[in-house]
Amino acid sequence: MSSLNSLFNRSTFGTKCKTCLNLVISRIKLLRNRRELQLINMRKEMVQYLQTGQESIARIRVEHIIREQNILAAYEIVELFCEFVLARVPIVEVQKECPLELREAIASIIFASGRCSDLPELMHLRTLFTTKYGKEFVAAAMELRPDSGVNRTIIEKLSVKAPSAESKLKVLKAIAQEYGLEWDSSNTEAELNKKYEDLLDGSGSSVHQGQLPIIESSPVTSISRDKPSLSISPVEDTRKYQAPQSPSSPAGPAVTHATTSNTVSQEHHRSPADEISCASPRPSDVLDKARAAIAAANRASAAARAAVDLVKVKITS
Repeated sequence: MSSLNSLFNRSTFGTKCKTCLNLVISRIKLLRNRRELQLINMRKEMVQYLQTGQESIARIRVEHIIREQNILAAYEIVELFCEFVLARVPIVEVQKECPLELREAIASIIFASGRCSDLPELMHLRTLFTTKYGKEFVAAAMELRPDSGVNRTIIEKLSVKAPSAESKLKVLKAIAQEYGLEWDSSNTEAELNKKYEDLLDGSGSSVHQGQLPIIESSPVTSISRDKPSLSISPVEDTRKYQAPQSPSSPAGPAVTHATTSNTVSQEHHRSPADEISCASPRPSDVLDKARAAIAAANRASAAARAAVDLVKVKITS
């Protein structure tokens, strides 16, 4: 009874495998004919772009041509592997493990099943091979493990990487030569050989130039650097403009001392407020703080001039 079941399972696997392989081969033949016609039309359009000087469009469309060529090459390899496995289905049925001579073909078919959406029969083949050889065997081929045995050419043809500048330039030159077009490729070579930094057109330096300057924590200090006159103390101003006092006018020094003390007291009363306002972390109010500092300096200058006027009045009297 067990021998009958095993015989039935083997025949079922072989029948399904042959059916899927035949369907894949037939579908690949149809798709190859369709894609070859599409590729011919794309190459003709490329010639028109080169003739009319639309090289910027040609440099973009050539990637689609390279992609179509790679898919056609991958289809050809898959077709050959399917024919090879189809001829050896009886061997696959008998042996429990994957034969060494079929390992590359079966692993490549499994790898292509997840990257060729136009060939849905490959997914059925992958399911059959999963049942036959286990999930680890299929996962090794899908994940391209070191011992997977997937064909390297089909890996390159089904890669999603963008084509290199050399390959794009080579295809453009081949198309121009095929249709007898005299095309100067110097501009295209210069554009394709540009590095990424060159394509930015110096925007990297403009980023550094466009950065905002670092604002210091004390805006009054930065203003005093630009205008040193604002840092003069009102006490020093009154001392600079003080006139010599006569011994007959004892009230002069007293008035001067009182005015100076009042000015100093105003300065002491003003400084904590200014320090608090400067210490407040509001960089958006830098202009208002600068205006307040200038106004305070003007008031100090006015107080100094008033003190000088009082001194002059006392001297003249």
